[in-house]
Amino acid sequence: MSAEQLRFQATIGVEVKGETWSCVEIPGSAEFFGTRKTVRMNATIDEVVLENVGAMVTGTGGHMVSLNAKVRKALGKDIGDTVAVTITTA
Repeated sequence: MSAEQLRFQATIGVEVKGETWSCVEIPGSAEFFGTRKTVRMNATIDEVVLENVGAMVTGTGGHMVSLNAKVRKALGKDIGDTVAVTITTA
């Protein structure tokens, strides 16, 4: 069975409860993952690989992946910057 991929460009920063979180929203994620619940996945953000990370629910029916300070430093990017994202399921 081959892995499915979803590729897109996104801006770092998702509004959650009045705050901007350092996350990237995954477009069409509920359809892609087949659920509106938290899922485990692999992601490549620009050239930084994140393995077996959780895609959290956004509260609006989609998913987002958090980019912690270590990942943002490796990217050389922060909230408001655009990244290329590849999501992979196994």
